[in-house]
Amino acid sequence: MLGSEQIEGNDMRRFVALALLPLLIGAAPPAKPKTPSEIIATAPRSDWREIAADDLLVFDFAGNRRVVMQLAPAFAPVHVANIRTLARGGWWDGAKIYRVQDNYVVQWGNNDSGKPPPKGVVAKPPAEYSRRLAGLAITPLGSPDAYAPAAGFAGGWPVAFDRRGGTANLAHCYAMVGVGRDLLPDTGTGGELYAVIGHAPRHLDRNIALVGRIVSGFEAMSSLPRGTEALGFYKDRSSDVPIVRARLAADLPAVERPRFEYLGGLSFGAYRHARANRRDDFFIRPAGGVDLCNVGVPVRAMPKP
Repeated sequence: MLGSEQIEGNDMRRFVALALLPLLIGAAPPAKPKTPSEIIATAPRSDWREIAADDLLVFDFAGNRRVVMQLAPAFAPVHVANIRTLARGGWWDGAKIYRVQDNYVVQWGNNDSGKPPPKGVVAKPPAEYSRRLAGLAITPLGSPDAYAPAAGFAGGWPVAFDRRGGTANLAHCYAMVGVGRDLLPDTGTGGELYAVIGHAPRHLDRNIALVGRIVSGFEAMSSLPRGTEALGFYKDRSSDVPIVRARLAADLPAVERPRFEYLGGLSFGAYRHARANRRDDFFIRPAGGVDLCNVGVPVRAMPKP
């Protein structure tokens, strides 16, 4: 071993630095994890999935207010086909929002107009409250779910599932859209729709057909005055909020057609993990878990062609 008298000046400093290098490396702080917002902002283009134009339903209100709904044909194909037929038949042109129940739902349709549905609408759809699990590629939530054996995400949708029973269903998260119906055996045609505007009413899962979610402009619905009658219905019909028209994006000219995409791939997996393990300058104690409806699949607008 070299004695200290044999190492002078720069050689001594270099020796000390090399000797301490393993300790310095071991003590180096870990890289700061990305926040959910940073993951979205830095996600590669390949991790974004465009939503088909035939799966976007555009509602226009007075005052140039627009709400865009994404349809979920993989979970409720008959109801979604009805909704497309209703849109192309002008069913919602002149329809009304007539119910806004605080911390619950906003509901719209033509329930009292006497307007007949267009031809081709299935009057008694099947109860599309769940579907077969087979064929769904699911990203697990990674946390327990209070309403199902397991939960996760499939095709950008929040789902609960049961591997033993072989079924999966959409979840009543914020902005999800369901079909209004009467008592069983009625399943609703899709002519009356509601959207969740409050804390997720997951007890409705597997009891009503969920057919999509609002992806843009939801404030035009969620911020409406609350109805004062039972279940949030407006007492005075003059309080109803008229819908000017509704069209499928696929039926609009390309220059007017809205386009949206949702986050998938490895970036979504990292985003889901970050939502459950928040580590940034604000969060002191990461939760270590997350509720299905608290993840929120990122959706963003795309530039028009």
